[in-house]
Amino acid sequence: MKGIIFVIDGMGDRPMKELGGKTPLESARTPSMDKMVTEGITGIMDTIRPGVRPGSDTAHLTLLGYDPYEVYTGRGPFEAAGVDVDVQPGDVAFRCNFSTADEDLTITDRRAGRIEVGTDKISETINQMKIDDNVEVIFKESTGHRAVLVLRGEGLSDQITDADPKHEGHKPKVVKPLDDTKEAKYTADVVNQFVEKSYEMLKDHPVNLERIENGENPANIVIPRGVGAVPEVESFEEKYGLKAACVAETGLIQGIGKLAGMDIIQIPGATGGIHTDIDSVHKHIIDTVKSDKYDFILVNVDGADEAGHDGDTIGKRDFIEKIDPIMKDLDEMDDIVLFVTADHSTPVSVMDHTGDPVPVFIKAPGLRVDDVTEYGERAAAKGGLCRIRGSDVMYIIRDLMNVIAKFGA
Repeated sequence: MKGIIFVIDGMGDRPMKELGGKTPLESARTPSMDKMVTEGITGIMDTIRPGVRPGSDTAHLTLLGYDPYEVYTGRGPFEAAGVDVDVQPGDVAFRCNFSTADEDLTITDRRAGRIEVGTDKISETINQMKIDDNVEVIFKESTGHRAVLVLRGEGLSDQITDADPKHEGHKPKVVKPLDDTKEAKYTADVVNQFVEKSYEMLKDHPVNLERIENGENPANIVIPRGVGAVPEVESFEEKYGLKAACVAETGLIQGIGKLAGMDIIQIPGATGGIHTDIDSVHKHIIDTVKSDKYDFILVNVDGADEAGHDGDTIGKRDFIEKIDPIMKDLDEMDDIVLFVTADHSTPVSVMDHTGDPVPVFIKAPGLRVDDVTEYGERAAAKGGLCRIRGSDVMYIIRDLMNVIAKFGA
């Protein structure tokens, strides 16, 4: 048996008037998932615990059986590892947004028009930045508007605040130390200089001048957030005795897989958005599941989360429908334990993560099938799994794979 956690990122939602009181998932046409639900078992899940708003990073760590309260130091190191930056002990890493700012540095678009082209050229410019002789700036683009920043040098600290204002119409936050050490004060000053210098270096960048000419928002400032130091993470194979792969679109989830020792499957054309190359995503998921190399696969598709953050009800519903053909191919396989879920809810009405439980279902041989016949938040709440936590998932999957040891005599 082969284990699969299939995460439809941010899929969970709340009822919407424009969908007749249904959620995007409940409104979506998902015949393949509904068939699997009818033949499987369903429930709802608090990824971390009831009422906790998970990040995608802390959610995925929990689903894989790692305690985020022990191994999570911040988002930056995972994002950096996911785009193949060789993060080293002592480095301070950040997740970043390419954003749009006006002349007084007020942020007018936190995601720079969902930029997808030209970020490599912008990154080349940022890597020429000099702040202090004692600090090396290492910068690399990720998917879409995402990027990573690593500061390398002596006397750095991750005990600082973020620069991200979280909402448009505000200037980047002044980064402040979280303790009274000279290292934290110094690092906060370096990051504040980085933000200001990024605008000076990018406001007249050729990529941005072309975007402005085309009526697109320029990526003329970089906003660091999610600061963290490199955590100690036991490899997935050592933890469970399973050879694993990660099939994900975004650098963040790839980074979690990489730090857990998983093989990372690159997906050409994947953007992490609703306009991703879904055929390429489909092919690489199925090819990896069929491979004899792996006992376990972590899958993440990100478009539903993007639509939730953008307040795009129809886009979220339609993206969920695009995932359904992938499930049809998985449904035809008899030798898998498939756990389908969201990592968190991203309601369109909130445009951010919430603590709402998410719907889950399992496909596997020999299940105690329940009476649920469609995949949705409220239908799943009536299922035989009842209400579980993310920390339960790897126990459930390994039990169904028949690879978990008996507890007791």
